[in-house]
Amino acid sequence: MDYNKFIDELLTNLINEDGSDLHLGAGRKPAMRVSGQLIFLANQKPTTSADMVGILNVILGKEKTAKFLETKEADFSYTFKSDTHLRGNAFFQRGGICMALRLIPKAKSFEELNLPPILKTFTEKKQGFFLVVGPVGQGKSTTLSTMINMINKNRACHIVTIEDPIEFVYEPDQSIIDQREVGIDTADFPVALKSVFREDVNVIFIGEMRSPDTISAAVTAAETGHLVFSTLHTNNAAQTIDRIIDSFPPSQQDQIRLELASSLIGVFSQRLIPRITGGRIPAYELLINNNAVANLIREKRTHEINNVIETSSEQGMVDMNRSLVALVQKGEISLEVAYQYSINPKSLERML
Repeated sequence: MDYNKFIDELLTNLINEDGSDLHLGAGRKPAMRVSGQLIFLANQKPTTSADMVGILNVILGKEKTAKFLETKEADFSYTFKSDTHLRGNAFFQRGGICMALRLIPKAKSFEELNLPPILKTFTEKKQGFFLVVGPVGQGKSTTLSTMINMINKNRACHIVTIEDPIEFVYEPDQSIIDQREVGIDTADFPVALKSVFREDVNVIFIGEMRSPDTISAAVTAAETGHLVFSTLHTNNAAQTIDRIIDSFPPSQQDQIRLELASSLIGVFSQRLIPRITGGRIPAYELLINNNAVANLIREKRTHEINNVIETSSEQGMVDMNRSLVALVQKGEISLEVAYQYSINPKSLERML
């Protein structure tokens, strides 16, 4: 098999179908995800173990493929036809090689992504900690890339991204952008974050906060005059704050609680909801840190944050259910789908 041609065909098909992910595995047909639905490619034969090694040799190169066969895990990025970027993970299951490739959309505008204009205000901040959260595959990286690119186009800043792997590739405009990939440009997230304090940085993007060391460094950076962006796999703002604090030993939790209360500027939680007309549109929750929220964080009353969001729409905060109701009223999504994606269906019912 010509593996270069095979990969080209699959990725061209993924792009033409406006898909988001490509799945390959030994013993099964290729599949792609389109509008959130997984579709097997009926016109393709199941790939063999030898095919999977051949595909990896093309994507990773023989040296990294050999390393993967030893370690059994690999995160990587791949550039297709010079202007299409993908991130991927290769792994084993039941002794066979599998791979998932995610298409990284090109940076778009807030309007194209149907994001609320208020997010632009966070790109104008000089310092603070802003998080975009949600489950896997809900557009967190795309939202953050749009925010980073807005800073790039409108402010003269030094922006450093720390990623594993690099997803969006930025073209410097008004800003200097240095993109560092873990394992290639730096040993790990904590090491890279330690270095930024000596790099005259204004804006820091951390691909994912995986450890207390990374979180602590991010909060310290936000407290010392940097604008810091990152992501977490959490469902809402209250859970995000609890997750951050609970990742630390009990003896350190009071300190990180105080630091987070003063450095956090906002948490944006989003879900991509199936549209009636096809495709997906974001529903979201936005927490904006203010005196009331900061006090709740300091006083271990994060369970009350949802109530603050629900009653603070005049300050720009957005409740997830209110966002879902707005999409139903605009005819973008069905009522049934709104209930499926609501974290609190009873509250949603009262709004309708």
